[in-house]
Amino acid sequence: MNAPFDSSVRTDVYPEIEPHLSGRLRLDSPHEMYWETSGNPQGMPVLFLHGGPGAGASPSHRRFFDPEFYRIIIFDQRGSGRSTPLGETHNNTTAHLISDIERLRDHLNIDAWCLFGGSWGSTLALAYAQAHPNRCTALVLRGIFLSGKSEIDWFLYGMRLFFPEAWRTFAGFVAENERDDLLTAYCRLLEHDDPRIRIDAAMHWSAYEGSCSTLLASPSTVAHFADEQVALGLARIEAHYFANGSFLEEGQLLSGVDRMRHLPGTIVQGRYDMVCPIATANALHAAWPEADYVVVADAGHSAFEPGICAQLVAAMEKLKPTLAHRRPA
Repeated sequence: MNAPFDSSVRTDVYPEIEPHLSGRLRLDSPHEMYWETSGNPQGMPVLFLHGGPGAGASPSHRRFFDPEFYRIIIFDQRGSGRSTPLGETHNNTTAHLISDIERLRDHLNIDAWCLFGGSWGSTLALAYAQAHPNRCTALVLRGIFLSGKSEIDWFLYGMRLFFPEAWRTFAGFVAENERDDLLTAYCRLLEHDDPRIRIDAAMHWSAYEGSCSTLLASPSTVAHFADEQVALGLARIEAHYFANGSFLEEGQLLSGVDRMRHLPGTIVQGRYDMVCPIATANALHAAWPEADYVVVADAGHSAFEPGICAQLVAAMEKLKPTLAHRRPA
């Protein structure tokens, strides 16, 4: 579980690259989805699933994958990032996202792909793989989130045990008599008629998450999360999903593991991940012991924590022989 790196396996991210193809898919009203492909057009397809929900993808996410070997597909989930309308919660459920992934796969004429996702991206990867196991070649997951009630309660209240300053700012945006139900209060503020109140609520929610996402304080991470565009997508959609249990039954992703147990899998987890605590990764590995499980001793939640980043790159490198015999569609 905590085996040292194989020195023959690459662990540093790849150089920056640009997409060779991008576009927009019209979904059900009012949504339109941004997508892009980079790397080797004839390579092994890998689908990057961003976190949040609502956080969106960025150019740095292309760098986890060898562009000579992988056909790298990145998209912004409905309401997120470059997809429009930003922060839209209407017609936005886990089932919609799974359907969108299938629509993108058909659009790109891909038979099956490797799923790579962290945090909410791990949730969506598991949900998709259990719905469409024949369309998956492998899963690489990080910072496991299964969207259980206890995990959502931890995000709203538990993280104050370790980040009391960030929580005071987060909770302090809400009237004192509403702080026993922060989720309901924030859902109301994020849907407020006054756009300034919506934006301020989004920035408080998002900055809170960013402040708790790294082992050591990272002003650049907090600044990214507090960006108005990032915050609007993340906070509105994340609160919407949390209020609805991510449109999943309690325990659904653990009980559904048998449908995808045969797929190669890697779970990478920061020991001191405060956004998605290690107990959830342990529960997933207990249900799916066939998956490789790597605990990074000196890391929090972010994919760009040095140890987590290295293990994610290494996982994609180690998958190459397993995937090499599959010919992309």
